Amino acid sequence: MGLSGKKVVKLDIKFPGDVLHGLFRYKLADLLIIAPEYLKTCELQEGEWGAVGSIIKWDYVLDGKKQGLKHNIEAVDEINKLITFNIFDGDLMRVYKSFKAHVQVEGTGDSSTVTWTLEYEKMNEDVPDPDSIVEVAHNVTKYVGTRLNPDSVANIKIPQLQ
Repeated sequence: MGLSGKKVVKLDIKFPGDVLHGLFRYKLADLLIIAPEYLKTCELQEGEWGAVGSIIKWDYVLDGKKQGLKHNIEAVDEINKLITFNIFDGDLMRVYKSFKAHVQVEGTGDSSTVTWTLEYEKMNEDVPDPDSIVEVAHNVTKYVGTRLNPDSVANIKIPQLQ
C-alpha cells in the first residue's frame, strides 16, 4: 500500500449552501458551538478570517485525546464554493508528511451537499489512514444541519454576503 492517499466524505444536509460556505470560510470559530465534543478552541493567528494565507490554530479531540493543529487557508474558489486548508503544524504532522483538507459546498437553496476531500502522505506504512478525521468531518458537518437553528442563519454575519 502507498504512503499517499485520499479520503472523501460527502453529506447532504438541510442548510443553505451560500451560508454554509461562508461558515467554513469566515466563521470557523462558530463550529465550536456546534460541535463542542470535537472542537475545543479556534484562534486566528495571522491574517484575516477567510483570507487566503491566514493561519488558524485549533485544539480538538480525536479518538478521545486532545490534539492541536495549525492550518492556513491555501486557496478559495468562490465560484465552486471550494476552500483548501493546508495543515502544516501540530499532532497530525507527527505522522503525516503532508495533509490537506478541501471542503466544497454545492447548492444554494435550503439543502446542500458538502464534500470533504482529505489528501495526505503518511510518514511510513505503519501510519493508519485518517478514518477518525473523516468521522469528525462527517459529524461536524451533520451537526451544522441538526444543531444550528435555521432561524439563526440570518444572524450569522458573513462578509461576502453583506
